[in-house]
Amino acid sequence: MTLSLTPLKKCPRACLGAATATLCLLAATQAAAQERRTDAASAAGAPDAASSWGIGIGASAVRRPYAGAESKNIAVPLLFYESRWFRVSGATADVKLLQKEFGPQSSIGLTGRIKYEDGGYEAGDSPRLAGMADRDGSVWGGAAVTWNTGFARVSGEWLSDLSSKSKGQKLQLQVDRRFGFGSFGLTPRVQAQWLDEKYVDYYFGVRPNEAQPGRAQYTGKAATTMELGLRLDYAIRPRQMVFLDVSATSLPDEIKNSPIVGRSSMSRATVGYIHRF
Repeated sequence: MTLSLTPLKKCPRACLGAATATLCLLAATQAAAQERRTDAASAAGAPDAASSWGIGIGASAVRRPYAGAESKNIAVPLLFYESRWFRVSGATADVKLLQKEFGPQSSIGLTGRIKYEDGGYEAGDSPRLAGMADRDGSVWGGAAVTWNTGFARVSGEWLSDLSSKSKGQKLQLQVDRRFGFGSFGLTPRVQAQWLDEKYVDYYFGVRPNEAQPGRAQYTGKAATTMELGLRLDYAIRPRQMVFLDVSATSLPDEIKNSPIVGRSSMSRATVGYIHRF
């Protein structure tokens, strides 16, 4: 697999999508580090740090489900910032609405969230998509909740399409846990995501004027995807970290039955380096 460093101005949709995924992984890694710092500060009776930020570089390879569409291999810069009330991670911005501690390892947090997510395709991405109208990424808004139980982290997210591209909504539930081994960290996760019929119809449906021989009209229905993922992080120095994240997402029949879908799953691999300040 060959990774190409693609300028942002030449492929904004692909790069923003890869950046979003990569920076979400970065945010998770940074959040784990922030939690450890917060616990240490609380134990010492010291106030939380005012803010933290980091920069780095990441690269993603994404295998898309559309029939005949090639995988996307993208390299992008990384930027992260977090303070007591705000967190910005590339294309995702959170406002911290509530944070309640129940003990040294148990807490719950509620945030308001806005994020850009790339999705869809251009008609030129595959012969199967020729004659289709492009499907674009959107700005999504909603809320997210995270519950650290001490045994695992449980997070949920509700988002609505603020750009009115799909006019859809989606719900996500994820359970993950980080296992530390000195400088190494290993975080398995399982995720379920519900997509409403408007989302599925926009990204996987075929409109009446797009139907042709070999590509029948298709109306999307609400669907639930399942993802398994694994992230490995390694602190090469106290403030420098590298990470690798791999995931596979199983697609339900509501998506696989679309005439423009040629795979039963999606996969993603991301590597990156981050320096925290």
